[in-house]
Amino acid sequence: MLPTRKEAEIILEEAWKCNPGPWKEHSLVTAQCAEKIASACPDLDPEKAYILGLMHDIGRKFGTRHLGHVYDGWRYMLRSGYEEAARVCLTHSFCEGTLDCYIGNFDITESETAQLDTALRETVFDDYDRLIQLCDALATAQGPVKMEERMLDVKRRYGSYPQSKWDKNLELKACFEKKTGKDIYTLISN
Repeated sequence: MLPTRKEAEIILEEAWKCNPGPWKEHSLVTAQCAEKIASACPDLDPEKAYILGLMHDIGRKFGTRHLGHVYDGWRYMLRSGYEEAARVCLTHSFCEGTLDCYIGNFDITESETAQLDTALRETVFDDYDRLIQLCDALATAQGPVKMEERMLDVKRRYGSYPQSKWDKNLELKACFEKKTGKDIYTLISN
């Protein structure tokens, strides 16, 4: 289940009031990119893609955390009855499907880490998971950018960016370019 577009916008605004920062604008850009790309995919719903893009970082509501924002968003959306949004909160940072590729601090308990690890291993990623991963790698608070620029920014901020994750993000871009028959940068700039 998902919130409606309007409900998701309200949830995001209320979350931002709890923890103001550029993550809100990043979420909006992610949502806009997801909607545009989904519009070019006959088997994806642009409205659903937009809502998932808005909700992917909703765990930031609970403070400035690294892996904690994934856990917090996942649990928050599950408690709210929004299983599909919870799923994208869980999957958006793990294009390789494992905690091993996480960039940032493991600022959650061992028990929470085990819960995330189990949930990730049990999740078969679908095109919405992959779409939000792609758009998360294209979106800054100022607008969409080339993926390499965003990944270099993350590398500067966190000190590393695993080559395997870099390569997987480029694979996601190629996958959606094949799916849409269009250049992703052209799609998101319109």
